Amino acid sequence: AGRPLTRLLPQGENGACGRAVRVGTRRSQLARIQTDSIVEMLRALYPELHFEIVAMSTTGDKILDTALSKIGEKSLFTKELENALERNEVDLVVHSLKDLPTSLPPGFTIGAVCKRENPLDAVVFHPKNCGKTLSLLPEKSVIGTSSLRRAAQLKKKFPQLEFRDIRGNLNTRLKKLDEREDFSAIILAAAGLKRMGWESRIGQLLNPEDCLYAVGQGALAVEVRAKDQEMLDMVSVLHDADTVLCCIAERAFMKRLEGGCSVPVAVSTMLKDGQVRSTLYLPGIISENLFQCMHVPCEDGPNDDVQHVGITAKNVPGQAQEAAENLGVELASLLLSKGAKHILSVARQLNDAH
Repeated sequence: AGRPLTRLLPQGENGACGRAVRVGTRRSQLARIQTDSIVEMLRALYPELHFEIVAMSTTGDKILDTALSKIGEKSLFTKELENALERNEVDLVVHSLKDLPTSLPPGFTIGAVCKRENPLDAVVFHPKNCGKTLSLLPEKSVIGTSSLRRAAQLKKKFPQLEFRDIRGNLNTRLKKLDEREDFSAIILAAAGLKRMGWESRIGQLLNPEDCLYAVGQGALAVEVRAKDQEMLDMVSVLHDADTVLCCIAERAFMKRLEGGCSVPVAVSTMLKDGQVRSTLYLPGIISENLFQCMHVPCEDGPNDDVQHVGITAKNVPGQAQEAAENLGVELASLLLSKGAKHILSVARQLNDAH
């Protein structure tokens, strides 16, 4: 059960709460569904509080004619929400964790990382290709994706196919697929399709052998002001320990490599028998693809509420968080020693050139 939040509950003459807890979110249907799920959990934990949802558009929502990797902004889907958080216009913000940079602006922290939905990518086919898989599509079939990461991996796996950029929210991309003949299929995150209730549109799930997923994909994050202890206490009960540790490892890996939308960094991470296991990918632009696995024991220990790659997990053992972060850093350092720095540099140059 949630703990009493005295600052939020100044009682008026009628016994009502003094104000609502304002929750910031993007305007898209998927963002609202995700935010509603978080608010529903918080209402169950804190029935005495009233929650008000404040929706707004972000830079990434407004620029729809340019590939994400070309825009050059690290906080495409978060900046406006964080501005509102800084101005005290909202008390917390719900994000897809994969949208949050590994280095947050000063004064902010991720106060909760919720249980991860299926992190895999999914293929949605044009109605005329129903029942097929990517390997069964005719040569030169066009696949739509807004992700450099997906395109880089799938081009190598399916060299007979062509990959083109497609932008817009889930509704828009599905409409472009169904109502035009431009694309034979599009690649989307399975988690988003499930949350929208569109699992039936998934024609093929891409296993890690086919396409590793984005850092943090499938997990929802709640961002708060770092010094707002009461909000941190409130949302920390939403943390899922396994998801926290996997995502800390992934975010530490990406931070060490300085990856982002312009560099196709991909991961597959799991926690099994008290160990975090990560498989990590960089495209072999010049050298071979680089993979590495390491194991980190998740031991109990005190948690001093230190941030790990932007995450404050008050109810997850601090030693386990530190071990997960070290795993990501060590993996990235290993790849850098094998030539990853040059690969990343060339990837950025090619992206800029195009």
